[in-house]
Amino acid sequence: MTGYAGLQVLLLVPAVLLFVLWVVGGVLMVVWVGALLLAVAVPGTRALANLHRRMASRVLGHPLPAPYAPLAGLSPIARLRAVALDPMTWRDLGWLVVTSTVGFALSLLVVLLLVCVVTWWVWWYASAPLMRLRSAIDRTLLSPGTTERLSQRVQQLTETRADLVDHSAAELRRLERDLHDGAQARLVALSMSLGMADSMFASDPEKARRMVSDARETTTAALGELRSVVRGIHPPVLADRGLAGAVEALALDMAVPVDVTAALPGRPPAPVESAVYFAIAECLANIGKHAAAQHAWIRLDHAAGVLRAEVGDDGRGGASAEAGTGMRGVMRRLGAFDGTMMVSSPVGGPTIITLEVPCGLSSPRTTPSSGPV
Repeated sequence: MTGYAGLQVLLLVPAVLLFVLWVVGGVLMVVWVGALLLAVAVPGTRALANLHRRMASRVLGHPLPAPYAPLAGLSPIARLRAVALDPMTWRDLGWLVVTSTVGFALSLLVVLLLVCVVTWWVWWYASAPLMRLRSAIDRTLLSPGTTERLSQRVQQLTETRADLVDHSAAELRRLERDLHDGAQARLVALSMSLGMADSMFASDPEKARRMVSDARETTTAALGELRSVVRGIHPPVLADRGLAGAVEALALDMAVPVDVTAALPGRPPAPVESAVYFAIAECLANIGKHAAAQHAWIRLDHAAGVLRAEVGDDGRGGASAEAGTGMRGVMRRLGAFDGTMMVSSPVGGPTIITLEVPCGLSSPRTTPSSGPV
């Protein structure tokens, strides 16, 4: 605690400098110098605020979000407008004032209690509560308010709905292409072969029989392609054996050994089950293509109303949630159910991908579609 307090005392220097930049920049906004000063003050304040968010998260034991308005791809004028209209900008400014006064006093008190010979015993009892109070102040000022959270939620739902519509349209196009190029082409060839065989039975029965035999093979191939299309929509093994059994089947198809541990007292809703299944399948495909792993594992559990799947491997690491369309597709699938994907993949490994989807579980004796979402 004293280390954090000492660091926060030292951070008073950049806090005061940033506050001065805000004040001088605001006064000089009538000339271009003020805009330049604020162009330094805003990102500097955000960086300092994010550092305090991380420190407060360690003290309080849970992360503090930093939901700033996105600025990527905006012109300088549009970026300036977005920053000015972002409520978090003004929350940061208010926090800067408080952290330079009340926050500094609390952190300094913790340090002084330790170095003072007379009051060192007070530090033993007071340091932790004082630092928790300081972190609670940071949490209150740096966390989004109710209005910001609702606005974020509306924006998130809008983006999720748009992504889901785009994903559904892409899936329909894929199914149409698979049916047109695969099963439909084979069925057309089958129809032509049977027609030719029918016309040859009188003149060349032997050749007609060979054509019927070839048509039978074409029928088998067409059925195989139709089954493949059906598996891409909703795998039969998922409907028959549930998520745990379907994931075990995926693991058996891997070239590397995969340990599967499942603790699911019931079945998730069918749409959630399907989304998590395909997400795990994509993660396993990436392990096979890129990880160079010797061993992998999958863990499934459900606690506190959240279905959680962990997919890990001992490969080379360096994976990113933004790398490749497959992982972005996973995030879109899970996002439709308010799900999240977290990737931990330092260079050298291990890679651990955690998928979480809030949902209930149905009774093991009922179908997953009857379970609450």
